[in-house]
Amino acid sequence: MTWVGIDYGSKLAGTTVLAFAKKGIIGFRQTRKKTDADQALHRWIKEEKPQQIFMDAPLSLPAVYRNDQLTGDYFYRQADRDLKAMSPMFLGGLTARAMRLAANLKTDLVVDFWETYPGYLAKILALPKDQYKKEKRYLPLLTGMLCREYSLELEQIPENWHQFDALLAYISGLRFQSGIHQVFGNPEEGQIVI
Repeated sequence: MTWVGIDYGSKLAGTTVLAFAKKGIIGFRQTRKKTDADQALHRWIKEEKPQQIFMDAPLSLPAVYRNDQLTGDYFYRQADRDLKAMSPMFLGGLTARAMRLAANLKTDLVVDFWETYPGYLAKILALPKDQYKKEKRYLPLLTGMLCREYSLELEQIPENWHQFDALLAYISGLRFQSGIHQVFGNPEEGQIVI
């Protein structure tokens, strides 16, 4: 089974990163500023042809938007409440872009999308709060912890926290493949895999 991890960022900010493995070695592709992240991801994913994508972005809306017979929360899904994650409604444009990207790729490839949350995986792995997503000097130390824990080999140490979060998204996929993952939320509404 092949999979990739994605840290999904603003469309033109140069902060979207794809983590993938070739011959057991994990590498990164990061968008450049003023380059359309969605077009780049679409191209990269078609090149890599993963069977699964673990993406740090909401891939669904609260259930109340799909069924006018429901009443309930218009802002948060159960998974968001479980993990204290941001609302897909707050992330509006990013959520819409992620959902569109998933829909478009599913017409071109046989691929399953899974929403993930690298920040919560960092909590589960007990990455030091005073280091995770703080100064760049902590990247080698925390990357080393992940590589030892999961027996990973990387082309290079992540250069920034976006690459590090893409690696965490990739590790969520590895945990999924190994059957040691956790799933949060309601399957009818959208789940988050950690």
